[in-house]
This record gives sequence, C-alpha cells and structure tokens, in this order.
Amino acid sequence: MTRSASPKLGRYAAFAGVAFLLAFALGRPELAALGAPFAVYLLLALALSRPFDQRVAFELDRERAVEGDIVQAEVEVDAARGAPDLELHLLLPDGVAVASEQDRGQFRFADGETTVVPLQLAAEHWGVYQLGDVVVRARDRFGLFSFDGRLSPAVPLRVYPGEERLRSLVRPLELQPFAGNHVARTSGDGIEFAETRPFVPGDRVHRINWRLSARRQTLYVTEAQPERNTDVVLFLDSFAEVRREQAGTLDLAVRAAASLTRAYLDQRDRVGIVGFGAVLRWLTPSMGRRQLYQIVDALLETEVALSYAWKDVDVLPPRSLPPQALVIALSPLLDDRSVRALFDLRTRGFDLVIVDVSPLPFTAAEGSELDTLAFRLWRLWREALRYRYERLGVPVVEWGEERSLLEAVEEVRAFRRHARRARA
Repeated sequence: MTRSASPKLGRYAAFAGVAFLLAFALGRPELAALGAPFAVYLLLALALSRPFDQRVAFELDRERAVEGDIVQAEVEVDAARGAPDLELHLLLPDGVAVASEQDRGQFRFADGETTVVPLQLAAEHWGVYQLGDVVVRARDRFGLFSFDGRLSPAVPLRVYPGEERLRSLVRPLELQPFAGNHVARTSGDGIEFAETRPFVPGDRVHRINWRLSARRQTLYVTEAQPERNTDVVLFLDSFAEVRREQAGTLDLAVRAAASLTRAYLDQRDRVGIVGFGAVLRWLTPSMGRRQLYQIVDALLETEVALSYAWKDVDVLPPRSLPPQALVIALSPLLDDRSVRALFDLRTRGFDLVIVDVSPLPFTAAEGSELDTLAFRLWRLWREALRYRYERLGVPVVEWGEERSLLEAVEEVRAFRRHARRARA
C-alpha cells in the first residue's frame, strides 16, 4: 500500500504555520491561539495514523463459461485494521464486463470485519482471461492520508465461443473403417438394409433370410450396409484478418469451428484441427468429450500474429492430415500462403471444403473514386479465386455474420449434389 497526503493535510499545515508566523512577527499571541487547534489536530492525527491492513480474495462460481453467460463472482475483503472509508474498483479485461452496477462502491469497516461483495460478470467475448485485479483506496479516520494499492489475486476464466446448432452437416466422400453414424455405400455387417440375394457358399448362416427363403424354396441372404465414421479436419487460417471495432473474421471463424466440432463429434466422427498461421497448432483427429474440450481450448489461443516466413502444408506433421479426411477450411482468403496451401491440399487428393469467411462486411467502400475502383477490383479478384477452386471441384461458400452457418452448410451440400449429377 502506498500512503499519500490528502489536500486537507496541506491546508491545515499551511493555516497553522501562517498563524504561528504572524503571531511571532506581529507579536499577537491571539493569532497563535487561532492556529493551535489545527496544529494539535495534525500532531494527533500523525501519532494515531496507521497503515490500512487488508486481504482481498476474488472467487468465481465456475472457471468455464460460454459467450453471453453470466458468471457469479465474489470479492471478499478481510480488514485486519479497519478504515472508515474504503473504495474498491475491480479492473476487468476487454471481453468481460460487469452485468450490474456494483463494480465500485464505498464501504465502512471495523477492525477485524470481513465483507463479501457479490458481482455479476457478463462473458462478452471468447478468450482466456485472468480476473481479480482490484484497486483499493482507503482513508484514515482523520482524513489526512490515503492508502492506495493494487491487488491481483489472479483467477482464470475461460470463455468459450458461442455455438450454432447444426441440423445437417457436409457428408464426406470417403468413410473410415470405424463404427459411426454414416451409412456406407458398400455391403457389410450393419443394421441398415441394403438388398437380398441368393445364397452362395461362404455366406454366414445368421444372414439367411428365412422367410424369403421359405417362400422361394431356395436360400436367400440379407445384405446390410455398415455404419462408419469419418475423419474431419478443421483448417483454421490465422495469417490475416479484417476487424471492425469488437468483431472480425477471426471471431467468426473460431465460432464456426466450435459449432462444427461439436456437431461432428456428436455423430461419433473423429475431429482434428490445424491452426495455420504465424504459430502452427494442430490436434490429430479423435472423438469424445475430451477431444471437444481440447479443440475448443486450442481455439481460445488462436490469434493473428505478423510473420513473413513462407509456410506450406509440408510443415504440418502427416498425422494431422490423415488420408481420406474431410478438410473444412475456414479462411478469409487474404494471405497468399493460405491460398496456395489450400490449392496444395486439393492437388494432394484431400476432400476439401472452403468456407470463405467474408471480410467484405468489415471493409468500407466509401472514399475517393480511386478507392471505389480498387474495392471493385478486389471483389472481382476474390470471385475469380473462388472460381479457380470450384473448377478443381472444391465447393467454396461465402459466409458472414449476416448468414447462419447452416445456410453455408446447405450450400455446400447442394454444390456436391450438383457435381455428382454432372459427373453422372
């Protein structure tokens, strides 16, 4: 705690000093008697003044929240030495705000008293935060000194991105030989009916359709379609972004990645993630609730950092992009390194889908005639880039905050249905 003198101390000392000086210079003792009470008050206050001793604890009712949630918090102040006038101010990082108006207050404490101040915090933006910075200002009972200090009982809070519930998903072209919820196109052991056919030597007895065999007077077996899962890799581009105020393309990409992760894991698919940017991050595909938290925790650490180093998909370990995986790229298509990496993935035979997180809503076309012309040329360049991907058979959907993610998914599904009809 730092002790500082209040303006009251200076005024009292100045008045007493001037009174004594005039009494001595003019030989008027009544002037000394006028300043004596102020001098006695100052001496008494200096003798009895003591530092304010306190302990501050900060607690949250939970360590994890989702964007938009209200988190209950408590600030506990234990005053070993009381102060008649205490002011607390809680410092919060951007992304977390106080839902109530109790973030600052005046409290009176007696010696040894413990007070608990309840707070409601609103989680406004995804990220990892350290909460608990409290600025304390106390004044002594005489009002001559103030004690200022900053206490930091760090308490972590992880705010997960908001998710959109998806009723349908992009179906992969190839399935993996593991049990899941996708019906395979080939026959095998499963519960989904495919067809019936005559019995041939080597067929298992339990696959014989006895009712049909009794009617036809010859043995028939029932073919089924097995249930398989798939590997899904979310390719998150973090080389560049466009922001305006508190929103940007990276925020949309992170929320979309969280929504897709939960949706695919709920249908027993294996999901992994590749953070392709100045800092490379990846998680190999896996399934289960644990994988969901690992991916979302990795998304919370995603940020755009400046880097001039050229990178391509060769810097990624082979296990991060398993064969026959469905790769869903979430990219604003702003950096040449990401654009070429996606072309490289397609030429290597990956089942690629690109969600173009559009930077257009975060840019302004207003300005001079030259600025308007440059903006139009930039939009035409983006359209030409998407056309190049589509010629390679890669569905590209432009998506922004004005549209739901489900609309983008349905657009990709429609592109694939049209492509299959065209090949047929």
